[in-house]
Amino acid sequence: MRAMVLEKIGSPLRLVERANPVPIAGQVLVEIEACGVCRTDLHVFDGDLPHPKLPLILGHEIVGRVVGVGPGVSRSLEGWKVGIPWLGHTCRRCSHCLAGRENLCDAPSFTGYTLDGGFATHVVADANYVFTLPIQSDPVATAPLLCAGLIGWRSLRTAGGGTTIGLYGFGAAAHIVAQLCGFRRQEVYAFVRPGDEVARRFALDLGVTWAGWSDQSPPVQLDAAIIFAPAGELVPKALAAVRKGGTVVCGGIHMSDIPRMPYKLLWGERRVVSIANLTREDAREFFAVAREANIRTVSTPYRLENANEALTDLRAGQVHGAAVLTMA
Repeated sequence: MRAMVLEKIGSPLRLVERANPVPIAGQVLVEIEACGVCRTDLHVFDGDLPHPKLPLILGHEIVGRVVGVGPGVSRSLEGWKVGIPWLGHTCRRCSHCLAGRENLCDAPSFTGYTLDGGFATHVVADANYVFTLPIQSDPVATAPLLCAGLIGWRSLRTAGGGTTIGLYGFGAAAHIVAQLCGFRRQEVYAFVRPGDEVARRFALDLGVTWAGWSDQSPPVQLDAAIIFAPAGELVPKALAAVRKGGTVVCGGIHMSDIPRMPYKLLWGERRVVSIANLTREDAREFFAVAREANIRTVSTPYRLENANEALTDLRAGQVHGAAVLTMA
C-alpha cells in the first residue's frame, strides 16, 4: 500500500510504502478509491485535537471496495462498495452507548485520528462501522458525504424546523446543507469570509436566498444558524441574528474561544448547542434523504501524493465545495 503519513504534528505528510494491513476479527480490508479532505484533518495536523495516534494516516471520508475480511465477518461483503466515516468504533457498554447516543461514547475510536484513515490506498475498519453504498456510486462525489454530509445533517436536524437558516462558513458541509434546505423548502442565508466574492457567488449559484460577509447582519431574522467555520467570534454574531427562541448550532469538532458577550444576546430563550461526532443512525437517515433530495457535491480532486497541497488549499480557503484525494 501507499500512504501519506503524519509523523510529527505540523510536519508535511510523507509518502511511504508498506505492507497492506491485515484485517483482524470483526474487520474488513478496503481498497480505497477516494477520501475527502476535511477541516478536521487540518485540526489533527495542527495539533488542535490532542493525543492523535502517531505516526498516523489522516482521512475519514473514505469510499472504497472491500477486498478482504477478518475472522467473524461474512465473506459476502467482499466486492461491496463501502463508506468509512469518522466514528470508527465504540465501546457499546457506557451509559451513552446504551442510551443510543454512541456519538458521545466514553471510549471511542476515530478514523484518521486514533485509527489510521484514508489518505492511503488501503485501510482496515470495524465492519460494524462501515456503510454499504450503491456499487455505481461515484467515489469522488460520494466521499464528502461521509463527514461533511453526516455532520451537516446532524447539525440541520439539531437546528430545528425553522424556515430561515443561516450558514456561517460556506465549505463542504454548508454546500450540502444548502441543498438539503432547498429540498425542505427552507431559506438559506450564507455568511462567508469578508471579501471572498468567489465563495459568495458559489453560495448564490447553489440557490441560497442571500449571501454576504460573516460580519454582516442578514436582511431577516433567522430561525436558526449553523456555524461550520472554526471561529468562536461568530457565536455572538449568530446569536444576534437569530430570533427569540432560535438556536445556534456549532457544527465543528474544534473552535476558537467564544469571546465575552452581553447576556442580552442569549436572553429570549435562544440557545447555543454543539454537535459531537455522529451515529450510525445519522448515516441511515442522511443517505436516504440525500438520495431523495438528489444531493450533488462539488469536489476538487487531488492525487494521493498531493495531500499536502490539498491541506494547504483548504487552510487558505481556496477550496469551494470539497477537496477529495483520489488513489488511481
